[in-house]
Amino acid sequence: MVDAATSDEMPLPDEAELEARSAPMERLVTVYGGSGFIGRHVVRSLARMGWRVRVAVRRPDLAGHLQPLGAVGQINPVQANLRYPASVLRAAEGAEVVINLVGVLHEGGRQSFEAVHNFGAKQVALAAREVGARLIHVSAIGADPNSASSYARTKAAGESAAREAVPEAVIFRPSIVFGPEDNFFNRFAAMSRLAPALPLIGGGTTRFQPVFVGDVANAVAKAVDEIAKPGTVYELGGPEILTFKQLMEIMLKEIDRKRLLVPLPFAIASLQARLLELLPNPLLTRDQVKLLAHDNVVSAQAIAEGRILEGLGIQPTALGAVLPGYLWRYRKAGQFTRLVA
Repeated sequence: MVDAATSDEMPLPDEAELEARSAPMERLVTVYGGSGFIGRHVVRSLARMGWRVRVAVRRPDLAGHLQPLGAVGQINPVQANLRYPASVLRAAEGAEVVINLVGVLHEGGRQSFEAVHNFGAKQVALAAREVGARLIHVSAIGADPNSASSYARTKAAGESAAREAVPEAVIFRPSIVFGPEDNFFNRFAAMSRLAPALPLIGGGTTRFQPVFVGDVANAVAKAVDEIAKPGTVYELGGPEILTFKQLMEIMLKEIDRKRLLVPLPFAIASLQARLLELLPNPLLTRDQVKLLAHDNVVSAQAIAEGRILEGLGIQPTALGAVLPGYLWRYRKAGQFTRLVA
């Protein structure tokens, strides 16, 4: 049975949630990037805990979908742009906790990795320090100042900026995050509808540790609740370590489609990415090819030191418990009818 949190419809509030919603909402948390994939789950978790949530986004008019996640007046979208420090500071005023979830998977226009992951992260951290708020910063596994990938380098720079401004900041590094609105399984499942084959970049041997978005949101909520250790970097991964090829096979099995999986050397993938980068929402970039050259899993050191989901009292959710709840839409109509009959 699929957990209700993985379905397209928001589950009805339970007794604890109703009690939290009816309690006085005096404590404020500001969530930068709260309207995104991870953000909406974080906002819902905080609302259930009884926090007043200020969602700082570039386009608050597009964040109305968040308000039903809490009581009337509990969730308030405000305008903030990480390129403009004054707007970032305004959004943090009065907050007890500041959370930075802002990130981009590819560059476009003014939304460069440097502007978002480094400069923007620094402005959020400085704002948190200015108002005396605790800071929670969400980065990514693979953040490395010496990486060939600009994404990974700027993620590392953002972590450094956060720690420099607020040494007690809690930092989370998730592996690839999956869930109903993810940009991984949904994208490849959509591609499989039309493409006769799917590419296995680098042969498909890169290892991942997919983590459920609900578990990431729960980890952030634990940090807000001061369960996470201050000044600590947590690495978040699911219970399974799988290669890129295995992930494609699981996805195809789930949507009941047969497609060729064609190994694609990194050099050729990089050449193709050069052309794909010209698209508004590219399927692949050269920087992503560089990222795929390295495994994306929780480190042995983080496991040994308990800086993982289990160290926060969270049991990681398996892929099989969630994928059926949203990949069914990529099956053919007849297949879905047989599935539910």
